[in-house]
Amino acid sequence: MVSLETPVCDFGLAAPEFSLPGVDGKSWTLQDCAGEKGLLVMFICNHCPYVKAVIERIVRDTRELKDHGINSVAIMSNDPSLYEEDSFDNMKFIAEKYDFPFPYLLDETQEVAKTFGAVCTPDFFGYNGKLELQYRGRLDASRKETAPVDVRRDLYASMLEVAKTGKGPDDQIPSMGCSIKWKETA
Repeated sequence: MVSLETPVCDFGLAAPEFSLPGVDGKSWTLQDCAGEKGLLVMFICNHCPYVKAVIERIVRDTRELKDHGINSVAIMSNDPSLYEEDSFDNMKFIAEKYDFPFPYLLDETQEVAKTFGAVCTPDFFGYNGKLELQYRGRLDASRKETAPVDVRRDLYASMLEVAKTGKGPDDQIPSMGCSIKWKETA
């Protein structure tokens, strides 16, 4: 398992279009997912210890952000042949187990992850109401272990700022996680 950090936020970069199948049986596009004040796009998976450490906080924060006009979507881009835990059936199970308040989508070709420039799980892309990138940082100080309850909620605070002003903070701490499990190319 390779740990990677996300690159610095490329402020103003337009959110790439996508159309992906969700665990709910629907096909979802960027426009379907967008909220009035913004959109949080998260690249996650089921097996990664970094994601497991924060999944309940992701659910909490995305649920609370929805009240501020920020919708969320999670995309799983790993090659499930490498990790059975990342299969579509297990994606459905995890979405139900944690009562995801957002669509959970499968990026089977991995083209969406490549277009976004996703590098790890979790990888967070926070967009404003114009779908311009404003946040590319961490959820909080958690790594493979969940950080204490009273740590600063970096992603939540930053996305609230985006909801209020349309802009993210200048200073952002990169997210860290497991590398995306890319398919072998011939």
